[in-house]
Amino acid sequence: MNQKARPGGRTVLAGALLAMPTLGAHAQNAAVANEPTLASPRVLQQQLDAQDREIQRLKQAVAEQEARQRALRQTLQRALGQEVAPAQGTVAESESRPVRVGVAPSVEPQPPAMANLFEQPGILTPRNQLVLEPSVQYAYSSSNRVALVGYTIIPALLIGLIDVREIKRNTLTGAVTARYGLTSRFEVEGKVPYVYRSDSTISREYALGAASDKVFGAHGKALGDIEMAARYQLTDGSDTRPYLIGGLRFKARTGKDPFDVETDCITRCDGPDAGTGLPLSLPTGSGFYSLQPSLTWLLPSDPAVFFGGISYTHNFKRSNISRLVRAGQREFIGTVEPGGVIGLNFGMGLALNERASFSMGVELNSVGRTKQNGQVVAGSVRTQLASLLMGYSYRYNDKTSFNVSVGAGLTRDTPDLSINFRMPRSF
Repeated sequence: MNQKARPGGRTVLAGALLAMPTLGAHAQNAAVANEPTLASPRVLQQQLDAQDREIQRLKQAVAEQEARQRALRQTLQRALGQEVAPAQGTVAESESRPVRVGVAPSVEPQPPAMANLFEQPGILTPRNQLVLEPSVQYAYSSSNRVALVGYTIIPALLIGLIDVREIKRNTLTGAVTARYGLTSRFEVEGKVPYVYRSDSTISREYALGAASDKVFGAHGKALGDIEMAARYQLTDGSDTRPYLIGGLRFKARTGKDPFDVETDCITRCDGPDAGTGLPLSLPTGSGFYSLQPSLTWLLPSDPAVFFGGISYTHNFKRSNISRLVRAGQREFIGTVEPGGVIGLNFGMGLALNERASFSMGVELNSVGRTKQNGQVVAGSVRTQLASLLMGYSYRYNDKTSFNVSVGAGLTRDTPDLSINFRMPRSF
């Protein structure tokens, strides 16, 4: 090594060693300056308490929102008589609920069942659940008809017969409906009715100078038209968005055919020696297959539920039809095609308390004209049917409800009075 360089080397090393304490002090001072100041334990405890209160408030808000959603869903499931067992609370919900020592836990009230007014139900039957619904319906209608059989030579003079008739009709229908939930959004339904009908026709032939009324009565009782339906929930609703349900209903012609009913005719019903032309017994079915697609909507608005629907019924035509005139005698009619039916209904259900509710609604149906052999039947016009319905529902327990609805006809072609009692029970 170079001996001359060694003194200089010691000088540099010594300077470095002398400078090291100074640098260490500066680094220590900088570290102390950057270290955060520790808060007092009292301030930290206050911050923790505030955070705990905020967490509890958020948990309570989430639990209230979930309970509200469950209440809305149960209200819709009961909107048309369907019963649902109360949902069990989750662990998170039970933990979020405050517990007070010495105070009995409160039970959350369940929403009441809405009175069933229309055929379309609300929220569908839960998965793997069966609902049996026996029902009894009574309908009464009356109408007046004036028939002028003859010809006029001047507008004020009629040569012929004036026949005034008053018809009173009573219909009693007992049915059993079964609904089953295949999934939480899809259900199937079957309905088997039994119909009893009684008609009384009161007439007086004024041109013949009759001094008393003539009463012609007829009745009929038999199995009605069996119906099958399927429904699918299209959307999930909320406070501002309605639930939408699509449905498809098929009606068979298992009831007594109106073309197989014997009429009161001597020779021909339109001949000079014809009788009253009225049926000796009454049919219990329509005599035609029909298919009805529908769309139902429900909008919950606590404590009310707004609901409605639109539908169209297509009646399939029948060919080579002949009607029974007298025993063993039939009259050929040909091809008959009933008009389609456009249906519209809307209403509102209002909760009275935890078990009872009241509903009211309007049902409108427009029936098209009937065609025979491709031509519109003479005298067939589009018929407008309208009814005002009011209903009451009472939930007996978690499985059974009682629904009563009363309808009043708003047009002449609609039954004057209808009363419907239903008792849905879930299994």
